[in-house]
Amino acid sequence: MTTQSVPDATATPAAASASSGEQVHGMDAAKETLEDYTLRFAPRSYRRWSTGVVATSALGGIAYLADFAIGANIGIAHGTTNALWGIAIAAVIIFVTGVPLAYYAARYNIDLDLITRGSGFGYYGSVLTNVIFATFTFIFFALEGSIMAQGLELGLGIPLWLGYAVSTIMVIPLVIYGMKALAKLQVWTTPLWLVLFVIPMVYLLISHPDSVETFFAYQGADGDGAPSFASMMLAAGVCLSLMAQIAEQIDYLRFMPPKTDANRRSWWRAVILAGPGWVVFGAIKQVVGLFVAVYIIARLTPDAAATANEPVHQFLTVYEQFLPGWAAMTLAVILVVISQIKINVTNAYSGSLAWTNSFTRVTKTYPGRLVFVLFNLAVALLLMELNMFSVLNTILGFYANCAMAWVVTVAADIVINKGLLKISPTVPEFRRGMLHAINPVGFGSVVVSAGLSILVFFGVFGSGIQPFSPIVAIVLALVLTPLIAIVTKGKYYLRRTDDGIDLPMFDADGNPSGEHLTCHVCGIDYERPDMAKCLTHDAYVCSLDLSTDKVGDHVLPAQTGAGVRPTG
Repeated sequence: MTTQSVPDATATPAAASASSGEQVHGMDAAKETLEDYTLRFAPRSYRRWSTGVVATSALGGIAYLADFAIGANIGIAHGTTNALWGIAIAAVIIFVTGVPLAYYAARYNIDLDLITRGSGFGYYGSVLTNVIFATFTFIFFALEGSIMAQGLELGLGIPLWLGYAVSTIMVIPLVIYGMKALAKLQVWTTPLWLVLFVIPMVYLLISHPDSVETFFAYQGADGDGAPSFASMMLAAGVCLSLMAQIAEQIDYLRFMPPKTDANRRSWWRAVILAGPGWVVFGAIKQVVGLFVAVYIIARLTPDAAATANEPVHQFLTVYEQFLPGWAAMTLAVILVVISQIKINVTNAYSGSLAWTNSFTRVTKTYPGRLVFVLFNLAVALLLMELNMFSVLNTILGFYANCAMAWVVTVAADIVINKGLLKISPTVPEFRRGMLHAINPVGFGSVVVSAGLSILVFFGVFGSGIQPFSPIVAIVLALVLTPLIAIVTKGKYYLRRTDDGIDLPMFDADGNPSGEHLTCHVCGIDYERPDMAKCLTHDAYVCSLDLSTDKVGDHVLPAQTGAGVRPTG
C-alpha cells in the first residue's frame, strides 16, 4: 500500500486588516503543509490515508531493538520469573492507560500535547509534559543509535564514535517531510523486518527445544533471582519507561480518517492495535530478548555471554547457528539498520514536534520543525558519545517515574474527570484564549506524583519502598487528578466556552467539522476546529497565529464563569 499525496494549502489574499507583521507570521503558518500541522488540529482534507495505512505506519515504528536489550538486562539482573512478571505488569498498565489517549487522538485528530492541554494542564502547563516527552525521544534515539552503532562496528568495523554520528545524520533527510515520507518508509520496510526477525526465532525454538526449560529456570547473573514482588516491580519500572511511546503512536493516530458507520470496525481495530496495542508487540520482543540472552549465556563461551544483552550479538549468534558466517553477519547488520532507522525517524519526528510546541508557546515565535529536529539529534548524539547504554537500567528506571506521572494523569482526567465526574470538558480544547495558562489539576498531579516517586526511586524514603516507585507514581496520579479537580471545582479548565464562531464544531457522525474558514492573519483556509473568532478585527484567526500573537491582539477575552464545571 502507498499513501495518498498530500494536498497543498490554497492561499487566499490576507484580510485587509492584517498588518505586514501578521502576514509574515502567515507565511510561517503556510509551511504547515510540509510540517504535518505541527502545533494544531490535523484537518480532514490532509488525512487521506486509510485506517490500515495509518495503523501499519504507527506499528512500523515499534520495530526497534531496545526491547531486546531491556528484556535481557532485567532478566540478567532479576531472573526469568521476575522479569516475565515485570514485563506483564508493565504491559497491562501501559495498555489500560493508552486506550483513552489513543481514542481521543484518533477521534479528535490532535496529538498528545494538545490533548494534555485540555486534560488538566492548561495552555502553558503542558509545556512541562512536552519536555518529559521530548526527553523520552532523545533518550530512546540515543539508545537505538547505540545499538545501530554496535551493529556497524561488528559488521563493518566502523568505530563506535563514528557509528553514533552515522546513525544520527542518516535520519535527517528522512524526517524533513514528516508523515508523508514516514508512512511510506514504515509500510515498505515492515515485511522485510518481520522476515528477518521471525525466522531465527522459529529456528531456535525448533532446533533447541530444551532451551525453553533452561529459559524458565534461569535465576539471573547472581543466581539469586527467586520470585520476589520487589524484583518484579524493579523490572516493571524499567519496562514502564516505555509508557511515553503512546505519544509517538498518537503522532500517527491523529491522521486517522473520520469514524463512520461504514468504517467503525476497521477504525476501532486500527486505534486499539496501533495505539495501546503496541505494547503487546513490545512485551513479546522483551521476552524474546531475554530468551536469546539466556540461550547465549547457557550454551556459549563467557566472551559471548558478555554481550548477550546487545541485540546485534543476539541475532548474529542465532543466525550463525544455521548460516555461513558472512551471511549471518550480513543479515544481522541489515536487521539492525532497518530497525533503528524505522524507530529513530519516529523519535526524531516526534521529538521535533514536542520541542517546537513548547518553544512556540513560550516565545510566541515559530522557528519551524527542522530546527528542533537538529536540536533533538544533537542531544541524542551527545548521550551516545557518553555511552548511556552502559547505565541503561538506571536511566530508564528514573525516567519511568516521569512518564507514568504524565500519562496516568492524562488518562485519569479523560476517564474519571471527563467521563465519570463530568468536571473536565468532554471535548479536548487546545486553542490559546480558550484555556487558562495553567490548570492545577494535571500540572499539580504530575509535579507531586513524579517528584515523590523519583525520591522513592533514589531511596530517600528507605530501601524497603524503593522498588515500588512505579506504584507510587501511578497511585498518586490516579488519586490527585480527580481530587484536585473536585477541590478546584473544575474552574481552571476553560477560560472560555464560546469561541465566537456560530458554525458547529462537529458533523453528524460526531467527527470534527470539515468546514473551511479563512484566517485573516495568514490568509489561508483552515478547518473549523482550528479556528477562533478575533474580536479585534471581527474576523477569524487560526490556532498557530494565535500562538504567535505576541501582543494578544487576536486573543478573545476571558468569559465570566467559563471554567465552572464545563461540559462538552
